[in-house]
Amino acid sequence: MKQGIHPTYYSDALVTCACGNTWRTGSTRKEIRTEVCSKCHPFFTGQQQRILDMEGQVDRFYKRLQARQDYVESVKAKDLERTSPERLVADLGLSTRSTEALVKAGLDTVGKVLEKMTSGEAALLEVDGFGRKSLIDLKKRLRQLGYDLPSAAEEITV
Repeated sequence: MKQGIHPTYYSDALVTCACGNTWRTGSTRKEIRTEVCSKCHPFFTGQQQRILDMEGQVDRFYKRLQARQDYVESVKAKDLERTSPERLVADLGLSTRSTEALVKAGLDTVGKVLEKMTSGEAALLEVDGFGRKSLIDLKKRLRQLGYDLPSAAEEITV
C-alpha cells in the first residue's frame, strides 16, 4: 500500500438517524447522519400501507380505474346506440329520395326496415321510389354501422 493516499478509518464511527436511533460502525467519517434506518423505514416497521395511503397513490389508482370503467361503459353505450333498432332512417345518411320513400312507406326506423327485410329484398323493392341502387346503399350502410341483416335480405333475386 502506498503511504498517505488512504483516508483515515474510524472503527467506532457514530451513525445517527433522524428518528433518534444511534449505533456504531466502521467508516472513513467520524459521524454519519441518516434520514431513515431499519427502526423507522416503512418496509421494516410494517407501516408501508399507511405511507401509500398518505401519499394518495391508492386513491389515484382507484380514480384511474374508475375513469377506465366509465370509458368502457360509454363505448358500450355508443355501440348499443349505434345498432339501436329505434334509430331513424334519416340518420343513416342515405340519399334524400331513398329516405323519403322509406318514410312515406311507414319504414321510419331501422327496426322496421330490418323487419321488412326478413321477407326478402323483393319486399323493399316494392316500396314506391326505392330501387336496387337504394337497396344496395341501404344494406351497405347498415353493415357499416354494425347491424346484422336478416338472411332473407342476403339472397339476391333478380
